[in-house]
Amino acid sequence: MKIRCRSAVFAAMMLLLVLAPGVSRAGYDYVDISNPFLRKIPIAVPQFKSFSGTPEEMKRARSSSQLLAETLAFTGYFKILDPASFLFDPQKDGIVAPRINFKNWTTVGAELLITGGLVQTAGLVEMELRLYDTFKEKLLLGKRYKGALADQRRIIRRFCSEVIYKLTGHRGIFGSKIAFVSTTSGNKEIYTCDFDGYRPHKFTNNRSINLTPMWSSDGKWIAYTSYAKGNPDLYIKNVREKRGTVVARKGINISPCWVPGRFELSATLSFTGDQEIYLLTGRGKIIKKLTNNRGIDVSASWSPDGKKMAFVSKRSGTPQIYIKDIVTGRVRRLTYEGKHNTQPNWSPKGDRIAYTAIADGEINIRVIGVDGNGLIQLTEGQGDNESPSWSPDGSLIVFSTNREGPSRLYVMTSYGTDQRRLLEMPGEQSEPNWSPNIEGP
Repeated sequence: MKIRCRSAVFAAMMLLLVLAPGVSRAGYDYVDISNPFLRKIPIAVPQFKSFSGTPEEMKRARSSSQLLAETLAFTGYFKILDPASFLFDPQKDGIVAPRINFKNWTTVGAELLITGGLVQTAGLVEMELRLYDTFKEKLLLGKRYKGALADQRRIIRRFCSEVIYKLTGHRGIFGSKIAFVSTTSGNKEIYTCDFDGYRPHKFTNNRSINLTPMWSSDGKWIAYTSYAKGNPDLYIKNVREKRGTVVARKGINISPCWVPGRFELSATLSFTGDQEIYLLTGRGKIIKKLTNNRGIDVSASWSPDGKKMAFVSKRSGTPQIYIKDIVTGRVRRLTYEGKHNTQPNWSPKGDRIAYTAIADGEINIRVIGVDGNGLIQLTEGQGDNESPSWSPDGSLIVFSTNREGPSRLYVMTSYGTDQRRLLEMPGEQSEPNWSPNIEGP
């Protein structure tokens, strides 16, 4: 309830005013997120200026600049420069061109600079934030925000989203969440958290086994399998209102996956005696059968346009990934290397599929083009790594790994670099699924 109230306050009070309306948004030549050899851009984020200079306001200015630097660093696009090297005093030096001494910033290696100032009054905070190209001495982006003190993190994320959009042409990940399974309470319950692991929240609380949470493409629904009634049943629940449907047919009801842009999802059901993938409405009614092959067909993942479906089948003798064209009905095998390939997850751009491969006694994450070319292994020699899920902009992948012993959630770039732990929680965490951007920039 508190979160809902804060969101309403923020929505009502947030002001976005472009400080430099003449700045063009064309030409995203700073960050190419499709480049596997991406060079991190050195960026300086000095402490923000406190306009009133009160101790409390200066403390918030300091925490805001630190939070902004951490948020940008999470993307993997930037090299955050050490503030100890800065030739800058936020209370005395200029934070707006032409009062900025850009030479001081290029001297310490900064190619981009973010300056900020804030005022804190009566439970509210107002921030002015700007992004500069230090070599061109050019303002790239300027925004002013106003909101409740509790919305400090939201304001920072809002600006970071604008920064990423300015530099890449994509909205980034700052409005997204991650659903996952955790044994924190002693049972396998489903939790959600923000994209960076902040604010974990228990979604189920049935003291049973809950598995494979999947977000709908509008972020309003989560489908998952639960043994709450003793059988692996499919639950479809609204995230905010907690209303929904249970699919409890005879046999198993597992591995849900939403069709992009529609209130429909696929799931593996075995009420006929064979495990096949079916298309269901969001209310659990069967629309049609999508696979019809003796053996196991599971773990569907839809292309962004909803016209194709990747899935796992043992029709060739071992678990392999196949792609079905929903319009023509044609099915083709995608993976040939290795005898055990599962858990496909289609990239938001539609060009690649991440999946889990078992080979040489290791479980690792690989990525392959939808045409079967460009196979890359992203993890190696660090325990078992599985359940990959793409961020909404396709730049990052969240996955589970037992490299520390217990299963944990890790994040890496889509090319396997910058692998790091997502969040700290008791118990084990597994089966992550990344949502779309639920909160707009």
